Amino acid sequence: MRVLVTGSAGFIGFHLSRRLLADGHEVLGIDNFSDYYDVRLKEARNDLLEVNDRFRVARLSLEDESGLMEAWSAFSPEVVFHLAAQAGVRHSITHPASYIQANLIGTFNVLEAARRYPPRHLLAASTSSAYGANLEMPFREGDRAAHPMSLYAATKGATELMGHSYAHLYGTPTTFFRFFTVYGPWGRPDMALFKFADLMLKGEPIEVYGHGRMSRDFTFIDDLVESIVRLAEVAPGAEPAFEGDSLSPVAPYRLVNIGGGKPTPLLDYIAELEKALGVTAEKIFLPMQEGDVPDTTASPEILHRLIGYKPETPISVGVPAFAAWFAQQRAA
Repeated sequence: MRVLVTGSAGFIGFHLSRRLLADGHEVLGIDNFSDYYDVRLKEARNDLLEVNDRFRVARLSLEDESGLMEAWSAFSPEVVFHLAAQAGVRHSITHPASYIQANLIGTFNVLEAARRYPPRHLLAASTSSAYGANLEMPFREGDRAAHPMSLYAATKGATELMGHSYAHLYGTPTTFFRFFTVYGPWGRPDMALFKFADLMLKGEPIEVYGHGRMSRDFTFIDDLVESIVRLAEVAPGAEPAFEGDSLSPVAPYRLVNIGGGKPTPLLDYIAELEKALGVTAEKIFLPMQEGDVPDTTASPEILHRLIGYKPETPISVGVPAFAAWFAQQRAA
């Protein structure tokens, strides 16, 4: 197939693009190589993709409507994965305007491109942060998500609503998926595991928020990619696939959690990293940060019923895989 991936030089977009190429697809990546974190990491990911002659990248921002339309129409994608976004809960507190531009305007332009040049299936990334102040676990797709704790979460929740309205008005089969704390090799430097590893190997203390009492439904990158690839084959239609499906009653639109449903205490996560790196971290325990939530747990029931699969990789496997990659990068 011809597959378009926005955010192809990002953590998840890179892994997804590499998997799609391995499966024999032709991939057009779109990425603006923003300097939110070290651009050299994005260039290194992109270099690995460009080794394959079935991959090419359009270096542009999704806010560039004419550039996006030109690249999209020329490639004529059959499936689109929209992963590009301004990420980061904390960053959204200090740099809110970038989230309006990248997440809202960028997604609007993607939806407009899908309206003008419809793919067979449009899949787009959201986040577990959209559940906001919800306390009942596990988080289920049908839960009301009206109390975002950060502008990042608010913009991602808004893109879900935008996607639903376009699916209703124009009929493009659309799936939005909510990620749950994705980690693994080639991860983002602003994410906890990357920061912890960097500080620990420098012999510096790590800051542990929520006084170490937080938990997360950690999702290993390979499990996430497998889930996304399988979801591409399950485009929403006119009728629910099963009782309890999250299909919209008025649109070919579906919302799906991608998480294993097995929350892990943050201190256990850190302990696995200590074991993998052979370093005991000095920990500074601090209150929870603004915009954060104490716990997350996904209900993977809809995902599993749709694709017969859910994330299962334990942190005892995933964290050492990250640590091995990280150590290799430092040595390079």
